[in-house]
Amino acid sequence: MIVAYLTLLIAYLLGSLPFGYILTRLAHGTDIRDYGSGNIGATNVLRVYGWRSALPVFILDLAKGLVAVLLARAAADAPGIYLTAGFLAMFGHSFPFYLKFRGGKAVATSIGVLLALSGWVTLIVIACFLAIVYLTRYVSLGSIISMLILPLIFWAFGFGQPYILFGLAAAILVIVRHHENIRRLLKGTESKLGRKG
Repeated sequence: MIVAYLTLLIAYLLGSLPFGYILTRLAHGTDIRDYGSGNIGATNVLRVYGWRSALPVFILDLAKGLVAVLLARAAADAPGIYLTAGFLAMFGHSFPFYLKFRGGKAVATSIGVLLALSGWVTLIVIACFLAIVYLTRYVSLGSIISMLILPLIFWAFGFGQPYILFGLAAAILVIVRHHENIRRLLKGTESKLGRKG
């Protein structure tokens, strides 16, 4: 059981790896936090440097969540352990130890977590996200709404209480990390996809 609990620490440290910061620093010699929204996530990298820079950031951020859950599940096939590991990977991305707890919004990492939990749930969340972004051009709104419905999806698919609680916790984290976006959405000043800034 000690190994299982150790995977929780590993999950946080994995989640904390700031790939958006690392890759843009290596490729462009800049600190991504000084540009665009100041976020280290793939969306800000996309706006500032384009899809060639954003795609590897997205894949690696997704992989953090996926690996964290798979490691925890291999150590202990107990929902309380691997769901907590998934949340800690998301939390680590949002509040990374390596960057003085100034991180991203955990959306890509949450997709990785969901991929390790359920392919069908992941597909529904992604479909919801893409539909909202297509209709509104707001990535933030797609992220918020797709995570808001996550606990409802778990409930509808018959997942147990630990999954529903994880869905609630994940949704709260993503919403809290999008508080500035929510303010801009309400004011009508939020940046749309395809527009820099």
